[in-house]
Amino acid sequence: MKAELAKIQEIVENNQHGFTLYALERIIERDIQPMEIKEAILNGEIIECYPEDKYGPSCLVFGKCTRKILHILCSLKPVWIITAYAPALSPEKWDEDFKKRISS
Repeated sequence: MKAELAKIQEIVENNQHGFTLYALERIIERDIQPMEIKEAILNGEIIECYPEDKYGPSCLVFGKCTRKILHILCSLKPVWIITAYAPALSPEKWDEDFKKRISS
């Protein structure tokens, strides 16, 4: 996972990633700025991998930015931001660190 994260971070650092229309709609709705997503990815870690995702391999990145903790779902090749959200808005779904899902 470290190699995947390093590649994602390099692409995001160089602004070579994209945002899906769905991601843009969600971040506007959730008051998340693109720079917050970038900051969170650059200091983040991969907490879940989805190698068989519907549109290709993707992962969930946990990261912190100045104002909040974010989860960012992104594809791996190419790097597209699929969605982003603040897990603190659904604390019942996550452990206290917002890094592991709570089984229901």
